[in-house]
Amino acid sequence: MPNIEVKHFANASELASQCADAFSSWATRSAAPISVAVSGGRIAKDFFAAVAQLARERGQSLAHVHFFWADERCVPPTDAASNFRLASELLFQPLSLPAANLHRIRGEDDPDAAASAAESEVRRFVATNAAGQPVLDLVLLGMGEDGHIASLFPGESEPQMASPAVYRAVTASKPPPRRITLSYAAIAAAREVWVLASGAGKEAALRESLSPGGQTPLARILQARSHTRILTDIPA
Repeated sequence: MPNIEVKHFANASELASQCADAFSSWATRSAAPISVAVSGGRIAKDFFAAVAQLARERGQSLAHVHFFWADERCVPPTDAASNFRLASELLFQPLSLPAANLHRIRGEDDPDAAASAAESEVRRFVATNAAGQPVLDLVLLGMGEDGHIASLFPGESEPQMASPAVYRAVTASKPPPRRITLSYAAIAAAREVWVLASGAGKEAALRESLSPGGQTPLARILQARSHTRILTDIPA
């Protein structure tokens, strides 16, 4: 049975600040290089800002952290919808992180080519497991009202969901539709996965995801892993 650790917080602000505190403690245990895949979204915005603030207050360096992406929209990095732009403005630039540590997905390129390039990039830096999947140290995910994670949405076929690709191009059910996402297999292979589930409108999706027979994208990841952390402001 999967071990699912659920921690509840009073509101989105507390969720972001406490997750940032946990991330800062985790990331600075050692100066050895570590790999982290991040996502976008409202709670990610609050999280990035909180991490940057804590790092400045504590004099902590994140220069050993290599950042990858759980998903990206097929837009240039300067576009308002870009997940890279969000992290860059709120976290990377405030902390002057090295450009060599920021392994962005090239959303402005052909989606299939960008997915292939992103896979090659992560394989250059991250060791693989017996199944050939790169083992990221941490994947940080949000969750949508339909239970989607990264840009893995409900309604895909079983062959699509079972794809061994590390990254793949997808058409999302919400704008912007063209996206590139980590696969289920790549997320399941990570050493740690933290899910930041924020917003009262997501209560039903979280409940289904946590049920033994859940069918949401989040449920599929929870069922594929031995341990996952869920940090949420949704009441128990």
